[in-house]
Amino acid sequence: MAQAAKIHRHRTDLKTGNITRQTVYAITDLTARAASPQAIGQLARAQWGIEAVHHVRDTTFGEDASKIRTGHGPANMATLRSFAISTLRAAGHHSIAAGIREASYTPFTRPLDLIGLP
Repeated sequence: MAQAAKIHRHRTDLKTGNITRQTVYAITDLTARAASPQAIGQLARAQWGIEAVHHVRDTTFGEDASKIRTGHGPANMATLRSFAISTLRAAGHHSIAAGIREASYTPFTRPLDLIGLP
């Protein structure tokens, strides 16, 4: 451990206008020279991008509840889930769950249409 940081977060819910305040602590092995307070803030914010993707993978695909645990299975399934998310986003779907529902209406043709196969 080279540094510890105290991070204050303020979040405003756009629908209700409610403000949530949170204090979190971070520990890093980066020295003060290698990571300024601004750099640590950017690293902390970048983590939320990762969490947003994981949230979609877990809530829509149930990734955390998956029973696939051996061999290459977990990595293969993660790749397939990421492929599905990327494909649906490229097709203009903002809601992955809604995109999956729409694709399921014509399960023998719609998924192939999304990836450009006849």
